[in-house]
Amino acid sequence: MAKNMIEKVREKLISNIDEETKDSSQRYFKEKINSYGIKIPVINQISKEFFADIKELDKSEIFNLCEQLWQSGNLEESFIACNWSYYMKKSYEKKDFYTFLSWVKNYVNNWASCDTLCNHNIGDLIIMYPELIDELLKITASENRWMRRAAAVSLIVPAKKGMFLDSVFKIADELLFDTDDLVRKGYGWMLKVSSIKHQKEVYDYVIKNKKQMPRTSLRYAIEKMPKEMKAEAMKK
Repeated sequence: MAKNMIEKVREKLISNIDEETKDSSQRYFKEKINSYGIKIPVINQISKEFFADIKELDKSEIFNLCEQLWQSGNLEESFIACNWSYYMKKSYEKKDFYTFLSWVKNYVNNWASCDTLCNHNIGDLIIMYPELIDELLKITASENRWMRRAAAVSLIVPAKKGMFLDSVFKIADELLFDTDDLVRKGYGWMLKVSSIKHQKEVYDYVIKNKKQMPRTSLRYAIEKMPKEMKAEAMKK
């Protein structure tokens, strides 16, 4: 069934290729991506359509199908893998964190796949099992840029809720001097969403670190703050 299901999904994806989307999608990525060129709402629709046929399978079997999709290196297939595994969130266990992290390490090759998996799947697991934040702190030292970005963007959804502020700052500390632009943007984004509930604390953090913080990260972090705060933070 597994091989047949993956083939059916790919046939459906190919039948929904949008040439305009295909031509424009590459502009959002610095790295060359493998993409059919399909609009996100269509991908989500396809995800739901085929998940209906597999939802009675064991979680391990569904995760195995997801891994096969990840292995293709294709953007749209990675989104379907993220969707299918997220549909299983009610049955998440702590050990699933390590499965998701292995997907980041072994298969993620662009920021969109990274963020889709980390914001939702890993983010929900962190809320369920806060002790896993210690594992995020560990991967800030990874040589893999996507693992380091994952350390930050996995806290986006919890941070929007005002959660885990101390851990947000710890991860930002570890990534503060990172030379990778996508990692810098990742932790800047994490600080920005934290500022929704904790404006003063994030502002104080930025002011304390602004001499060392890359301008990319700083601009992201202060994006939702009032003009006066932004102006002060941007002063050299």
